[in-house]
Amino acid sequence: MTWMPNYWKSDRLKDVATINGRSLAASTDPDFEFDYLEISNVDFRGVIDATAIPRLRYAVAPSRARRLVQRGDILVSSVRPNLQSIVLIDGGMEQLVCSTGFNVVQPKDWHFKSRFAYYTLVSDSARQYFEATAKGVGYPAVDDRDFNALEVPMPPLSEQERIADYLDASCAAIDAAAATKRRQIARLDLLRASIIEKAVTQGLSAHARHTKIDQDWIGSLPDRWSVTRIKRLVSRLDYGISVRTEPEGRHAVLKMGNIQAGEIVFSKMEFVQEVTEDLLLAHNDLLYNRTNSPDQVGKAALFRGKEDDGVTFASYLVRLRVNHRIMPEFLNYVANSEGFLSFARKLAIPSVQQSNLNSTRYSRMLIPLPPFDEQRAICDYLDTKLGNVKETIAIIERQIGTLTAYRKSLIHECVTGQRRITAADVERVAAHA
Repeated sequence: MTWMPNYWKSDRLKDVATINGRSLAASTDPDFEFDYLEISNVDFRGVIDATAIPRLRYAVAPSRARRLVQRGDILVSSVRPNLQSIVLIDGGMEQLVCSTGFNVVQPKDWHFKSRFAYYTLVSDSARQYFEATAKGVGYPAVDDRDFNALEVPMPPLSEQERIADYLDASCAAIDAAAATKRRQIARLDLLRASIIEKAVTQGLSAHARHTKIDQDWIGSLPDRWSVTRIKRLVSRLDYGISVRTEPEGRHAVLKMGNIQAGEIVFSKMEFVQEVTEDLLLAHNDLLYNRTNSPDQVGKAALFRGKEDDGVTFASYLVRLRVNHRIMPEFLNYVANSEGFLSFARKLAIPSVQQSNLNSTRYSRMLIPLPPFDEQRAICDYLDTKLGNVKETIAIIERQIGTLTAYRKSLIHECVTGQRRITAADVERVAAHA
């Protein structure tokens, strides 16, 4: 336990709370309905999107949908504790059941107030303990014994309530500021999309004459431009590898999560030891995501590395290598334009929670084809214009990161007694709420 005031006490979590006390019985009525909360619905701020929580019948619910939840309970994910998927249930959902991947903590109110307990469990000291005790590499998890043994601070009940009141108001203000900045990013994303759409369908000249097209997603184009199918513009088209990946190896494997906002992001990489040479990516190969959720399928990005880097790609991605008729950078901008993506996703074949956009359908799509000099001019323009937007977004993201770090620091200081909270402090933050 970190430093705390000498009049505070501490105790093991299992001694001041009931943990996983209630579950659905095997004899539950098959028609019993409940709201089902999964770990993916929760982050360190709580429930991400209440509208995304499904209503299920027991008969068709997954076997992990078993733990009963009531108002005042705190749900703490036992897996990947670094993500801090933790939520205090304060009402709003009926007949709530959560995944067995959560530990359901029901504080004993005469010792441990629910709101103070929540802030304790989401604090950096708790996170550090859970990370240190988690077992496993790819999917680390905290076992019941270690979870129950967490030592928690126990200030007097009146002080617990005062700290919780102060953090409720302070965190609400921080979250509101961060939400404002996320809305700014959302508006910039819309601006980015409109800039791309206009450039790849109208060109850069405001005075160019246009010809009506009305094919696929294309309404009209400048007179000097043509329309062609993607398959006429590529020299090869390949599906990725379908082998198991490992945390280490010789060749990095790009997966669908590595394509974000028209770029390849090298994070959470996995590897294979061997791959055939023809499935190594070369500079300016375009990858598109053929299988994903309906709102993500079709996203694309250029590989900006080189073949010597030894990078390959997984089977949910398709590699296109262009011929001499089109700049790969221009194809990437078209493939990430709003009109193209919307139409591509309509062509995708839906299945359970996923859609598939096979290479035959994708390569038959029509795209605008300006003369090569205009392609280059459009790409130069978009590189500069979107670079400015990207830089602005990066500044805002750093500001959100600062707010998030301050929120975590404030919680840690309050629940460990490093920051002493008075009634005047509570009144002050409440007045600005």
